[in-house]
Amino acid sequence: MISKPHDTAARHTGEVLLDIRDLVVEVDNSGAWQPIVKGISMSLRRGEVLGLIGESGAGKSTLGLAALGFTRPGCRIAKGSVSFNGIDLLRESEGARRQIRGTRIAYVAQSAATSFNPAHRIIDQTIECAMRLGGLTRQEAIAQAKALYAEMQLPNPNEIGERYPHQVSGGQLQRAMTAMAMICKPDLIVFDEPTTALDVTTQVEVLASVRRIVTDHHTAALYITHDLAVVAQLAHRIMVLRHGELVEEAATERMLNHPQEAYTRSLWTVRNLEKPEEAPTQPILNVSHVDAHYGDFKVLEDICLDLPRGRTLAVVGESGSGKSTLARVIAGLLPATSGTISLNGTALASSLKQRAAGQLRGIQMIYQSADAALNPRHTVMDLVGRPVTLHTGLKGQACARRVVELLEMVELSEHHITSFPSELSGGQKQRVSIARAIATDPEVFICDEITSGLDQLVQEQILKLMLNLQKELDKTYMFITHDIATVNAIADNVVVMQRGRIVQQGPKHELLSSPTHPYTRALLAAVPQMDPHWLDGILNDSTASLRRQEALRSQSGL
Repeated sequence: MISKPHDTAARHTGEVLLDIRDLVVEVDNSGAWQPIVKGISMSLRRGEVLGLIGESGAGKSTLGLAALGFTRPGCRIAKGSVSFNGIDLLRESEGARRQIRGTRIAYVAQSAATSFNPAHRIIDQTIECAMRLGGLTRQEAIAQAKALYAEMQLPNPNEIGERYPHQVSGGQLQRAMTAMAMICKPDLIVFDEPTTALDVTTQVEVLASVRRIVTDHHTAALYITHDLAVVAQLAHRIMVLRHGELVEEAATERMLNHPQEAYTRSLWTVRNLEKPEEAPTQPILNVSHVDAHYGDFKVLEDICLDLPRGRTLAVVGESGSGKSTLARVIAGLLPATSGTISLNGTALASSLKQRAAGQLRGIQMIYQSADAALNPRHTVMDLVGRPVTLHTGLKGQACARRVVELLEMVELSEHHITSFPSELSGGQKQRVSIARAIATDPEVFICDEITSGLDQLVQEQILKLMLNLQKELDKTYMFITHDIATVNAIADNVVVMQRGRIVQQGPKHELLSSPTHPYTRALLAAVPQMDPHWLDGILNDSTASLRRQEALRSQSGL
C-alpha cells in the first residue's frame, strides 16, 4: 500500500465525509443573479460512491465542483454549507481550500485530452501536485505514480509516464488522469463524466480501474454521468437532478428497479429509437483499397467500403481502431497513401487543397465537440453565415434569411442568431454545428461521435433530428460512434474496425444479431447493461479477460 503524504482521521465505514446543506449556487445573467442549484442537500460517507445523473443543465457538475468549495467563473455560492471532514470549506480562505484540493479532494474531468498539457510528459504532470502540495520529493512522487499506473493496469507502468499525452490512447490517458488524482491519496474524488467519450471496451477497463482503486483505498467518490448503465456499475446510491433541484434519491438497485418519479422513469426509457430496414440504394461514396500513414506508421490498411445514397453507415471500434482517421482521409484532411475515394463516380484528390470547390462542398464533417468546433468569439450568424456566403454568394439580409431557415431546420429559432456559443446549451451548440454543415448543401455528412458528450435526452433529440433531416433532404451519413444504441437508432449498415482494418461489415440487423468476427462479438459483449452486477460478470468472464489482455498488449506498442 502506498503511504499517505498527509495525516487523516481514521477511515471508519459509515463516517460522513462530505455534508452539503441547503446549497444555492447562482449564475450572473447580465447582472441578474439566477439560481442554477436550488437548495440541494446531500451527504457522502467514506468508501461510498454516489452517482449524480440528470440531463444537461441539471446542476450535476456545479454540485460536484461545489464539493471542492469551487464555482466556475460567473457563478457564486449564495447560500448553504459545504462541510468536508468537519471543515466548512466556504468559511476557509482560498489558500486553505487550494491546499485541500488535489490532496484530500481530487477532481477527474471528462476530457483527459484537454486536461493534460501536450507540451509536458505524463509523469511530470502526474507528480506535480504531490510535490507542490503533498510534500513528496521527486523520487518519492515518481515511485508512487508508477505504483498507481500499475494499479490502474496501464501497460509498461515504469515507462508509460515518459510519453507525451498524444502518444497514448484515450483510455490510457483517462486512467493516467485518475492516477494523477489519486497520487496524494485523497479522501474524496469527484469523477465528472470520465468515460463519456470512450469506446465500450476501453470504458470497461476504466470502470474496472475506478472501482478497484475506490474500493482498495476506501475512497469516497461522486460519480457524475448521464449514462445510467455506467453509474449502475459503480454507485451505491443515485441522486437524480433536474433544473438544479433534487428529483429522487435511492439505493442503486432500488432506483433502477423501482424509480418513483415520472421524470426518473423518463430517463430510464429514452433511446428506444430503432431505424427500420430500408431497401439498398446505389453507392454515392466509394472507398477502395485505401491505406494511410502517420509518418512511417500505417494507420489504415486496405479499407474498402460503400456509402449507399440516402442511407447511414455506422463505423464502430475501440480507441485507436482508425475510425476518425478514416473520416479525415475521406474528407481530405489526411491524404491517403494508396487507394481511391470516389464521390458520385468521380475520383477525389487525396489532399483537400487539390479538390474542386464542388467536391469540398459535397462532403462535410460534424465534430464530436461543438465547443471545440465553434469559435467562441463569433455569433451564430457569423458561424452559419460564413459558409452560406462562401458557397452561395448570399450576403446581407439574404444571407440572414438563409441562416434563419437553416436554424429552423435544426429546430432553433430566429432569436438564436445573435447568440454566442457560451450562451447555448450543449444540444443547441451541436444543432448550430449541424446547421453550419447543412449550409453548403452537402451530399455526404461525416458525423464523428456527435452525441457522445450529450445527456441521453438530448442525444435522442439530436438523433431524431438527424433522421428527419435525412428523410427530408435525402442525405447520406457516415456515423462514427462507440455507442451501440446509437448504431441501432440510426444505421442501415455497419463497419467494424480494429487496428486500422475493417474486420466485419454488413447490414445492421445481420451484424448485431449474428456477429461472425471474435472482435465484433467482444465489442458487443462490452456494452454496459442496466444491471448493477453486469461489470462483475464481464470481469469474471475468461473470454473478456483475454480480450482485455490483448488490448493492453496492442496498446503498449503505441
